[in-house]
Amino acid sequence: MRHRRQRATRRALVGIIALAAALSVAGYAFTASNTVPAATIGQGANTISGYTVSSVSYNLDATDPTKVDSVAFTIAPATASTVKIQLATAGSWYTCTNSSGSVSCPTTSPQATAASADTLNVVASQ
Repeated sequence: MRHRRQRATRRALVGIIALAAALSVAGYAFTASNTVPAATIGQGANTISGYTVSSVSYNLDATDPTKVDSVAFTIAPATASTVKIQLATAGSWYTCTNSSGSVSCPTTSPQATAASADTLNVVASQ
């Protein structure tokens, strides 16, 4: 009787080990199928130089001079590819067009007003 009990215990132990091995292999099969795309990451430093804005002019609406229809100015260096302005603190940002350093910014959508134009923030990048 004692041998039967030892055999049963050994069989149970062998069965548990076999089950653990099978689950381990199955788990590995699932993790081995993961694919991760290639990626690039880096870090660097460079000098950030500013732009010079000059000859600023505010163009008022012809029928309602309390409205600002556009802002124009000169920017240097003239190679800025993206230029935006803001006329009021926490106000709307307007997209500008740069033509060889001569920048024009329509301010009609939403319409800017002279009363709210308390600052001129210019952001530019190449």
